[in-house]
Amino acid sequence: MRSFDSLDEREILALAISLEEEDERIYADFAEGLRENFAASAAIFEGMRQEEAGHRRRLIELYREKFGDHIPLIRRQDVRGFVNRRPVWLVRPLGLETVRNQAEAMEVETRQFYLRAAARSRDARVRQLLDDLAEEERSHEHRAEELERTELTAETRHTEEEARRRLFVLQIVQPGLAGLMDGSVSTLAPVFAAAFATKSTHDAFAVGLAASIGAGISMGFAEALSDDGSLTGRGHPWMRGLVCGLMTALGGIGHTLPFLIPSFNVALMAAIVVVVAELATISWVRHRYMETPVFSATVQVAFGGALVFAAGVLIGSS
Repeated sequence: MRSFDSLDEREILALAISLEEEDERIYADFAEGLRENFAASAAIFEGMRQEEAGHRRRLIELYREKFGDHIPLIRRQDVRGFVNRRPVWLVRPLGLETVRNQAEAMEVETRQFYLRAAARSRDARVRQLLDDLAEEERSHEHRAEELERTELTAETRHTEEEARRRLFVLQIVQPGLAGLMDGSVSTLAPVFAAAFATKSTHDAFAVGLAASIGAGISMGFAEALSDDGSLTGRGHPWMRGLVCGLMTALGGIGHTLPFLIPSFNVALMAAIVVVVAELATISWVRHRYMETPVFSATVQVAFGGALVFAAGVLIGSS
């Protein structure tokens, strides 16, 4: 790996061409990845791609005039000082805020490169071009704002917000809700069965903790292995699995923690209150994000929870 200070003008121009080509292709990937859900934002990145293509052409023209047709392959990973970029452009579907933050970081890094390169250049034409490109990279923020004003009307902003909400529901809310429901409902039976069978808060806590962690691991792997998200748009499978697993464990641990209270009757009443709060939370989430009517969501969740709770009490009391 070379240090930046060891590069001569020929190598600096070759590196600049490589950087512009890479940025152009990344912006093209951003535009392609956003086109389905965020068409207006995709148009913004397409405009930025065209600007990067113009920068690359100007660099190539100057390079040919000074050094000929052969351009050595010097990439950012060949030179110390560049920050490793997370390949967010390979993830589908793309997150709008993630893409915009990545693009902003790219512009800052490229501008810093041109400023340093111009300061080291002794050729007037090379220095002038590098200075111009640094200023143009600085103006990209204003260019993006201009494109947003022309492309992102109130209607398209509303459309993109709806698309963002759908992705959030698919990638976070649905797996989280599935985990919370499973953890809150399925662990009721073993926890309360152990409580009524042993009359011991310690035994009830141990059973509940084991059931919660076991259910969290099981649900997490089941969600992660259900599909890779490439066709359903549900996002990265392991992220869904993590969300689902954590919410499953949380749902079970919620009504398990009260059994840390030494008094059995107090712990039992506290656990029942927590169960009611958990079921109410699940009903609210179903209504808020899944557009289930309040009454239907409450009845469905409460009925299922009551059945499992009753099963645990009957088994533990027998």
